Amino acid sequence: MKARIAIAAIALAGGFVTACSPAASDQPLVIVTTNILGDVVTEMVGDEAEVLTLMPPGADPHSFGISAQTAARMREAELIVANGLGLEEGLASHVAAAEADGVPIFFAGDHIDVLDYTDGESAGQPDSHFWTDPARMIDVVTVLGDTLADINGLDPSAVADHTANYVSELEALDAEMTSAFEAIPEARRALVTNHHVFGYLADRFGFRVIGAVIPSGTTLAAPSASDLRGLVSAIDEAGVTTIFAESSQPDRLMQVLASETNRDVTVVELVTESLTAPDGDAPTYLAMMRVNTARIATGLDGS
Repeated sequence: MKARIAIAAIALAGGFVTACSPAASDQPLVIVTTNILGDVVTEMVGDEAEVLTLMPPGADPHSFGISAQTAARMREAELIVANGLGLEEGLASHVAAAEADGVPIFFAGDHIDVLDYTDGESAGQPDSHFWTDPARMIDVVTVLGDTLADINGLDPSAVADHTANYVSELEALDAEMTSAFEAIPEARRALVTNHHVFGYLADRFGFRVIGAVIPSGTTLAAPSASDLRGLVSAIDEAGVTTIFAESSQPDRLMQVLASETNRDVTVVELVTESLTAPDGDAPTYLAMMRVNTARIATGLDGS
């Protein structure tokens, strides 16, 4: 997929604003690769720093790229926050170049219990989709709060307060998700998606991952005819009646898959890899997780 150019730096604070505003020009610069982590970082620093999020709403993190100008700005950051588990395939070389130039990098994946993909093309490789488990996001935020507080020009006490408040919100989210998923009969906690994105959610909340249309941890892979036949068989055997398509990817393959199964199957859209614009269903990480929880619970409860 042709790389798209980030036209504007976007910060996420309950909505999207221009990160390069004149009022923020004298503040420490924190650059974040994905818009999910961008929203989280913005909640943690408040008005203490300029947060430049590279990926706009709806971007596919596996294929997103940036301009040479934006890449050069990465070398001006006091800190770059990245996933660190191979998610941002089009940004990896830019992050590495900035690190080589001495820019500190916070890799979120270094601070969680990492799961590996268990099947498909990515089997044995680290799963980068840790944010589908709010408990692991809490682990990231807790360590990141200390890192942000050490940046010259930021008020450590303000960052600590923002971080503590956000951790409380994440804990509330985790409790909500636990309650919603416990209400789903165990036999119906089965997930089928575009590609492997819910390993951490499944591990945290007791779901079975039946499979994915693209048997890989990246959207850059492609399914074979045998992959689809195998998945259709698995869906029929498990009695799955709802399958899920990510909003950042076309659901055509999911619709084809639904038509090939020997039962009535509904395709439900989730927001999993990228936040939406402010007027969408999931402009923040917390909103995204709550929307997905509600749609998964409704799709699988069997009522």
